[in-house]
Amino acid sequence: MTTTAWTTLLDTACAPYRAAGMFAWRFARGKLGMDPVFRYLIEQGHIRPGARVLDIGCGQGLLASLLASSGQLARQGQWPAAWPPAPAPERVTGIELMPRDVERARAALAQLGDTAQFVCGDMRTTAFPAVDAVVILDVLHYIGIDEQNQVLARVRAALPPGGLLLLRVGDASARRGFAISQWVDAVVTRIRGHRVLPQYGRTLAQWSAQLQQLGFDVQSQPMSAGTPFANVLLIAKVTP
Repeated sequence: MTTTAWTTLLDTACAPYRAAGMFAWRFARGKLGMDPVFRYLIEQGHIRPGARVLDIGCGQGLLASLLASSGQLARQGQWPAAWPPAPAPERVTGIELMPRDVERARAALAQLGDTAQFVCGDMRTTAFPAVDAVVILDVLHYIGIDEQNQVLARVRAALPPGGLLLLRVGDASARRGFAISQWVDAVVTRIRGHRVLPQYGRTLAQWSAQLQQLGFDVQSQPMSAGTPFANVLLIAKVTP
């Protein structure tokens, strides 16, 4: 049942991207279908229903579409009882540096209205709204260590006690997997027509220590199943 439900959710979340062009639709199918983090977030229920969500490095808005589609399926009675409640958000704010990705997000998800906003901006300088959950998947390594710390401090300030940060990073201590992920990341960046930027990694222990210093309670979950990468999802809650 859950496999069928995931396929239905995937189809529903990808369908709006046809309005943004074949590239946008194919990218949505590939990313949502092959990256394990999206199904994990749905099946583990880390994002609660009605949450205000900030997606930093949102790309073409895949997370917003996935969360909105979960609410749609729940309203239609197609949400499996084995899963946690559908994480239909009150609002998703996406921040993305690349203008073309923001254009695709807006073109595909215009029907979401005020419940989804996509801002073209730099995470280092764009204001963060007050939210309940922040998601950062595979983007912090594009900025220097000091800048990473500043972004994380601003994320902490945007969250209330008990608020949640879902942060996927590469574990630099797993050298082979980390090197492969850097190479693949550079190739995909070129294919998408973007400039390849330097990358700044840390070990899992270093990431966890930084978050704990900011007042987060941190758990880690390997998040590269089916891939050769060294990705880890850090599930960080603001200590009450």
